[in-house]
Amino acid sequence: MEFIKSAAENNITFVRPAYFIISGFIGIPNIRYYFVFLCFIYILAVMGNTLVMIVLTLDHMLRSPKYIAVFNLAFTDLLSSCALVPKVVDIFLFNHYYISYNDCLTFMFFCFLLVSMQAFNLVVLSFDRVMAIMYPLHYQMRVSHKLILSLIAFFWLFAITLILVAVGLLTRLSFCKSVIIQSYYCDHGPMYRLGCNDVTPNRAIAGLAPVIILGFPLAFIVGSYCCIGYSLSKVSTFRERVKAFKTCTGHLSLVAIYFLPITFVYIFGSVIHPNARIISLSITTVLPPMLNPIIYVLQTQEIKESLKKLLKTRVTSKIATKY
Repeated sequence: MEFIKSAAENNITFVRPAYFIISGFIGIPNIRYYFVFLCFIYILAVMGNTLVMIVLTLDHMLRSPKYIAVFNLAFTDLLSSCALVPKVVDIFLFNHYYISYNDCLTFMFFCFLLVSMQAFNLVVLSFDRVMAIMYPLHYQMRVSHKLILSLIAFFWLFAITLILVAVGLLTRLSFCKSVIIQSYYCDHGPMYRLGCNDVTPNRAIAGLAPVIILGFPLAFIVGSYCCIGYSLSKVSTFRERVKAFKTCTGHLSLVAIYFLPITFVYIFGSVIHPNARIISLSITTVLPPMLNPIIYVLQTQEIKESLKKLLKTRVTSKIATKY
């Protein structure tokens, strides 16, 4: 409020361009093949996450708190793919490089919100695994549907607030030099660096947001698995330890797929070629939504059994209708 008042008193006017130009993939040779690859990933992501959501909705046996979190992860992955890939393909494959000021901010908001929620969903699943292994006898009493739904609702509200602040701070910037964003979408970092007035608040939120979105969730997950490892060390037989740990393999795979590539890009992004960084960052964004449902179907016995049962029921009903 103080900034707005001082701006009004000093008659400050913000220079907001009519449009931005997204230039991320321009000039990369044979990039059209990469867009075909993106379309393939998008189709698999939509089909896979939709299938997981349908299975969890139709099978009344999969109504434990854990599967509420799995459903939310599939829902977030589906929205993430739909928010990013079609727009990126439209921009670069059909040469629609110009994007209006308001559309760019909206595009940024949904992309960052959904990527943030992917990390927070992994935190919820990590919490579920800790409680299931450390307190197996009291798991159903401690981890209720209400608790998981409350955690998910809290993370959605928290992510929305954080990204709204980050996007809102961009509206106080004047863009009086360039309007070319050196990324494959309306990326926060390349966009705020185009501002020609004070970008200190934007630089601060740009440094703080990755710590909140990536650092804290990863630290919580690592701490959770330290607790799980300590708890499993007290289990008497090796066979029981392996059996308990197998329930975590799906979640660990999701954590590795999400955090390892994006951490690599953030650490080495400044030393690799800009084109390589843009392609690497785009892959790290679009691959997890495609791989997550595949991993959960292949590594979660209950979902595999439910899928087999639903397919068998459908085949049986088709045969019955024929005769």
